[in-house]
Amino acid sequence: MSSPQPRIGIVIGSTREGRFAEKPAHWIHEIAKQRSDLAAVEMIDLRDHPLPFFNEAIPLSYAPAQNEAARRWAGKLAPLDGLIVVTPEYNHGPSAVLKNAFDYACQEFNRKPIGFVGYGGVGAARAIEQLRLVAIELQMAPVRNAVHVGMVEFLGIWQQGKNFEDFPHLAQAAAGMLDDLAWWAKALKAQREAS
Repeated sequence: MSSPQPRIGIVIGSTREGRFAEKPAHWIHEIAKQRSDLAAVEMIDLRDHPLPFFNEAIPLSYAPAQNEAARRWAGKLAPLDGLIVVTPEYNHGPSAVLKNAFDYACQEFNRKPIGFVGYGGVGAARAIEQLRLVAIELQMAPVRNAVHVGMVEFLGIWQQGKNFEDFPHLAQAAAGMLDDLAWWAKALKAQREAS
């Protein structure tokens, strides 16, 4: 019998050398794993899932992926009850590798909630908005609250020796996002298991 508490994956949405993404990913992981309303919180690094650019002959809404790396990626996502995506913003949008990872998952995302932690010039607000649209098409439920690590916080943590605790408003934003995610994850998990 499965746990009544949901399992959440935290996707690190950048694979480039020298990425900042690990810092907010580990920070939100530490906060999330202390919550009693989540059964497990697992880090998922896209570096561990080197997906080719999407090249399936049939849309994944109609048939499973043929590519072995894509099948492993789908297998990683399938048992999860929700996702937190840590995303940069490149040229007013998400990273190509992250969008590609979304394209390679279809059934595994259906009827699950998704929350976002973004960083960059405007806290990755534009990238997060674009990812929310993609998530809706994948039949996910994007939660309202997100964590936006703006340029002041980003530079303070990356270059000035500060840490997330120096910016308490980020922890407040994280609590709101995780409250939403836990609520939706429980509700949708119950409905998926009942159908």
